[in-house]
Amino acid sequence: MKLFAVIRTRGRAWQASVPLEGQLEWDAHARFMNGLQARGVVALGGPLEGTPDVLLVMRANSSEDASQYLQDDPWTSLDLLRVERIIPWTLRLGALPGNSETR
Repeated sequence: MKLFAVIRTRGRAWQASVPLEGQLEWDAHARFMNGLQARGVVALGGPLEGTPDVLLVMRANSSEDASQYLQDDPWTSLDLLRVERIIPWTLRLGALPGNSETR
């Protein structure tokens, strides 16, 4: 598996006046993302402060696979979040949760 930096950005359905946890289907989205993390697909993730973006560090065989993992997120179908960029990433310092490999 390779590592990918995935940038997701807010879609048309995002309500700027509503906090993250108040967006439509928050609980379903949180369960979905926690499931990807539990499976080791998402190593790290969270909003990038001051932007409409989210950064995910994902494990996948290809950028297409990384994108496919996110297709079942309720926030994808609701257009609350959409994939902006998927970039192969090489970890050079530190270690990710669930990785015994060091560089």
